[in-house]
Amino acid sequence: MKILITNDDGYKARGLEALIEIMRPFGEITVVAPKYHQSGMSMAISLGFKRIAVKQTAPGRWYLDGTPASCVKFGIDNILLGDKRPDVVVCGINHGSNAATASLYSGTLGAAQEAAVNGIVGIGVSLDDFSPEGDFSAVKALFPGIFSKIMEENPRRKGVYYNINFPKASLEDIKGIKVAGLGEIHWEEEYQAFDPDIYRKRGIYLQDMGIFNMEEPEEGEELYMMTGYPVENPGNNDMCDHRLLKEGYVAIVAHNIYNQDHQESERLRSLQVEDLHKK
Repeated sequence: MKILITNDDGYKARGLEALIEIMRPFGEITVVAPKYHQSGMSMAISLGFKRIAVKQTAPGRWYLDGTPASCVKFGIDNILLGDKRPDVVVCGINHGSNAATASLYSGTLGAAQEAAVNGIVGIGVSLDDFSPEGDFSAVKALFPGIFSKIMEENPRRKGVYYNINFPKASLEDIKGIKVAGLGEIHWEEEYQAFDPDIYRKRGIYLQDMGIFNMEEPEEGEELYMMTGYPVENPGNNDMCDHRLLKEGYVAIVAHNIYNQDHQESERLRSLQVEDLHKK
């Protein structure tokens, strides 16, 4: 099996090393990970005249100064050509949960979506612990079995990718594994006055994000940063991924990039929208 691994926490993250260790028995591994922290980039890609630095750091391992989705693109288009094309892209292990609608913003899941766009199985793996020194032992114990089941006679249905979240718990304290629904949450007080200490408390520093020089704001500008806190939307049930995660379960959600709302499409047709150009 040919395996492409990436993440959104950067090529030096402990979660990446843990994932490489987990996946090594399954096949031939290639790693293309971001040079700097890329959380919240979703499927964003590095476009335009931005110079994209790439460096091979070890045999089979590269960093790319770009987004996680760009790492997958580069791996497929520039490294794993022809018969080297990967069978699966595994992304993580993310430091922090990607459950519920956080998955819409996640660079980890953005990389998994990029795999799905290319007809490759994409799997995002996250641990509900922001600490750079997080304990990945439960992931190491349980993810190999989950991975084997996902890949077992995988139908390669068009657009499918997987989002797997592990609770911050020891293996003994994990209650089980659940195939979950996507939870609904939103964030409040998202933009607050700029204060790097908010992230320093999580062990994340400006240089981890590739920020080495801070320009002084122009006259009249105020500086903000995105933080906020999650709040549940109405309508969640006990099988939503973020609730299961909080209760101590590993939550697996199967996503699909082809998210057309067919019911709404039919409603628009019934309103004769298609006939408007005739009037």
